[in-house]
This record gives sequence, C-alpha cells and structure tokens, in this order.
Amino acid sequence: MAGKGSVGRLVAGALALAAAGWSLRNVPAELGGRARGERLERMLRSPRFRDGVFHNTVPASSTPPPDSAPRMLRDFVAGREGRKPAGPVPLVTSPAIPPSETGLSAVWYGHATTLVEIEGRRVLLDPVWSDRVSPVPFIGPRRIHPLPVALPDLPAIDAVVISHDHYDHLDRATVRSLTAAQSAPFLVPLGIGAHLERWGVPAERIIELDWEEEANVAGLRFVATAARHFSGRSLTRNDTLWGSWVVAGEHKRVFYAGDSGYFDGYARIGTEHGPFDLTLMPIGAYSPGWPDIHMNPEEAVTAHLDLGGKLLLPVHWATFTLAFHPWAEPVDRLWYEAKARDVRLAIPRPGDRIDAGDAPPVDPWWELLKGA
Repeated sequence: MAGKGSVGRLVAGALALAAAGWSLRNVPAELGGRARGERLERMLRSPRFRDGVFHNTVPASSTPPPDSAPRMLRDFVAGREGRKPAGPVPLVTSPAIPPSETGLSAVWYGHATTLVEIEGRRVLLDPVWSDRVSPVPFIGPRRIHPLPVALPDLPAIDAVVISHDHYDHLDRATVRSLTAAQSAPFLVPLGIGAHLERWGVPAERIIELDWEEEANVAGLRFVATAARHFSGRSLTRNDTLWGSWVVAGEHKRVFYAGDSGYFDGYARIGTEHGPFDLTLMPIGAYSPGWPDIHMNPEEAVTAHLDLGGKLLLPVHWATFTLAFHPWAEPVDRLWYEAKARDVRLAIPRPGDRIDAGDAPPVDPWWELLKGA
C-alpha cells in the first residue's frame, strides 16, 4: 500500500509539474520582442534615448523612497477589504445614448480601456480583455468586474492606440484577437512595434512614433506626446518609450494621458495641441511610494486644466487593484476636487456611453459599492 501511495504521489507531482510547465509556455512571448534594424535605429536617434534606455523630460523614480516604507507597510496590512467593491460593479451592455456621428462620444470599458468615437471614427485606447494583467495566467492582478462587451462584439475600429507596454495597458491576447478580427493599425510609442511583430501584427499595421511625431489615420491626426512614466515587461526597464496621445479630428480634440505622474509638460501640450473637448486622465493606483509615475486625483484635475480640457473622463481605476488605497477613493477625491475647481466630469458605469457635448450630471453609482 505504501508503495502504491508513493507511486501516486510521484504521478501527482509529475502531473503538477506538467501543468505548471504548460501554463508557463507562453511567458517568453508575453515578454514581447526586442527592437532591431530600422526600428532600433529610430530609437537610437530619439532625443529621449541615451545610455541604452529612454528617459523622462522630468526625472521620475519608480522605486519607493526609504521614508515611505512604514506607511506602505501599514497601508498594505490595513484596509484590504476596502480595496475591492462591496458588490458587483454595475455594467452597461447596451448604452442608451447612440454614438455621435459628427461629434464626440466615448465608452469606458474599465481601467484604461476606452472607445473614443470622434467625428464618425472609432479609436480604441489601451485595450485589455484578459482576466489578469500578468505574463502568467495564475498570478497577478485579477479583473474585478467583467468586460461589458465581448471582444468579438466590438464594432469596426479605425485605429488602436497604445500608451506604453505595461501589462495593464498592452495585452498580448487582446492584440492577437484584434489583429485577427479587425483591420485597424496600431499606433504605439517607439520600440513597442517589436512586441506587436512578435505577436503576429503585420508590419504595415504598426505605426511607431516618438514624442511630437504624428500620423494621419482614417482622417484623424494622432500625435504622440510626453508622459512621466516608465516601461518594461520584465526586469529590464525603459527599453521602449511611453507616452500620451492627442487624437484630433476636424473639429474635436481628445487627449489621453496614458500613465503618468504630474509634470509641467501638460501645460506645454495644452498650448501646442489644445484645448481639448475631452481628456481621459488616470486617477487610480497612486501612492506616496511612487509619486512620480502615477497622478493622484487632485493632480489629474490640475493636469486637465493645464491642458485646456472641457470635460474630464477618469480612467485607470475600478478594474484592477494596483495600489493600497480603497477602491472608491480615487473617484471620491476626484469628484470633490472637480466641484471645488468647477471642472466638468463624466463618470459612467463601465460600458456606458457619454456624449462629450452633452454629458449628464454625475451620478455617484459607486457610493453603494464602497468596501469596509
């Protein structure tokens, strides 16, 4: 009997190892590709690239300062329940408002993933449909709420815009699905094209831009603009560029901040490319441990005003737990600050559509979902 038990444990162990190996088979591909040839030459010519990596215009550290450790430890231990909603996040699968054919509307699907509908064209920002934002399927931040729409049910897209290569903004499975189901080009910062090529995106569908370079797609003007952040899908950092984006039609203009700490570049972007009918500003995953690379809600309002924004749509909250603050704290702080500074907000449920020219008053739908 003991022998049979030992054999059983060996078989179970072998099966577990095989399962682990199978689940890790895609990790090398998830990490992406490395730039070579003309793509590498363009990176080397960039004013932002030196000593083998890209740099911010305003220095930023992604390493927590030593004096933040006690507070971070306290925040990590306390308030865990509050980092998730107390109930299911309400989703909208069939928005009552139709897309604006000549104006500007937007559908926020959760986190940073947003569909911008500008003058009859559709632009998909940082699409992530995977359950986890991680190179492996069994660890890493997991989605708090489902997607309001399945990826195959998206309408025809005119352009896909990527801000940087972190897993919560650039998702291999989603890219592969969009490549197969859609014909839209991908607009990305320098170096990210190597990831896309490794994942099967045809070279003719990849448009790589440095900051202040632009491209015209489907009658829209796309400008890659600055951000204060970093990049990397492994232990190597800053080997691809990060950024924000201007999307301009004939009459309407949109600014998408991607991920960024606050910096004086927003005022320059507003002067050179604004004002903006709609800004999409990140408000979550902030911490005293990394103040340079993610804005807090008050800084997002300041950046929106620097940009000359008319309507602010908050993103980068509600979907993945990436910091220690309570789940609803970012939007609470944003709403308070916006009222104090007379800033127009649109805070839709995931999947709902807002018309930038006729956004309704804020409905605090998240109030009933605050955790303990």
